[in-house]
Amino acid sequence: MAETRKASRFIVPVAVAGVAAATIGLVPALAASGDPDLPEITAQQLIEKIAASDTQTLSGTFKISTDLGLPALDGLASGLGGLGGGDGGSASADPTEKLTSLFSGSHTLRIAADGPERQRLTLLDGSDEYSLIHNGDDVWGYDSKSKEAFHEKGAGGPGAPGKDEKLPGTPKQLADEVLKAAGDTTSITVDGTAKVAGRDAYQLVIKPKQTGSTVESVKIAVDAANGTPLKFTLSSVEGGKPVVDAGFTKVDFGKPAASEFTFKAPKGVKVTEGAAEKAEKGEKVPGDLPEGFEGGFPGLGKDFGKDFGKGFEGSGEGMNVIGEGWTTIAKLDMGGPAPKTDEAPKEVQGFLDSFGDKVTGKFGSGTVFKTKLVNALMTDDGKVYVGAVTKDALVAAANAGK
Repeated sequence: MAETRKASRFIVPVAVAGVAAATIGLVPALAASGDPDLPEITAQQLIEKIAASDTQTLSGTFKISTDLGLPALDGLASGLGGLGGGDGGSASADPTEKLTSLFSGSHTLRIAADGPERQRLTLLDGSDEYSLIHNGDDVWGYDSKSKEAFHEKGAGGPGAPGKDEKLPGTPKQLADEVLKAAGDTTSITVDGTAKVAGRDAYQLVIKPKQTGSTVESVKIAVDAANGTPLKFTLSSVEGGKPVVDAGFTKVDFGKPAASEFTFKAPKGVKVTEGAAEKAEKGEKVPGDLPEGFEGGFPGLGKDFGKDFGKGFEGSGEGMNVIGEGWTTIAKLDMGGPAPKTDEAPKEVQGFLDSFGDKVTGKFGSGTVFKTKLVNALMTDDGKVYVGAVTKDALVAAANAGK
């Protein structure tokens, strides 16, 4: 129990380290082969072409490779005393559980879409497959390996992609977000052409004008005929492999067969209902404490559940936003001194030390947790500065006492 209690104090720095994964969208990857000769186009014209694109139907295969520069997580769960382990009552087919695998390594997926009401995403893993199907008000997840299925009724339900929340998987969604955020702090140019999934494409290059950002560039390959983004590559100033390299290897803009979006759980498959169905039946949903746990978590003290929820709120200051554009930094207050990593279980200490740099300045001392995209400075007095900025930018913000 002592190890479990000790481990619980280090969930906050581990959570801060995990912010990087949450900032990455889930999109598709591909290879270019040749440079087609296309009419010249300005960046403004290409952006307008993307905006005018209204691709409703497509099917194809894409690859996604993600490299956040995070250390291996082996042994971390055991170091946290099992706090991150267990099934927590969720199914292996739950999309919120399954799609987190896209945050690291390389993966091959198949996609099919027929308007905003019907999409299918299939993650291929050798002979095993995981499929996420959205058809009207129903969302199904099916894991062929575990023979489990997840069902969410009501497309607008918690965690269910629907009318206002599309299935992850298209370069257009990420391209739209990047272009929406672009302003005076951004340089946007057209840099040649490419052949992507057998289609002619223009290369749109987006770069920060500001210094201090971890983003070197964002490159979007745009279909020359219909303006659909086909490939998305996000590169870090650290160099090496892209943080995200995603796009189609094969694509067809025809209407997929209706059978692509129908699903019936095979006989013998365990089906887990989502939050909306459970709530309707009066069952507990994620966020509810199990019976007998209302007074706290056994072995962690009666205030652990309550206090952890307030971990980033501190004394009511909440979150402050510093700067703008590519060098925006979020400042949070944990409401007390940061836990000392040298008191952590060895597995947790090894994980944190492997990508944490000790720093000092006018603000005092602290640790910068590094990834290739998002970095976080946790000061010893419990302040957290996080953003897609360099270590020096975080230290400068902390020194300014903002």
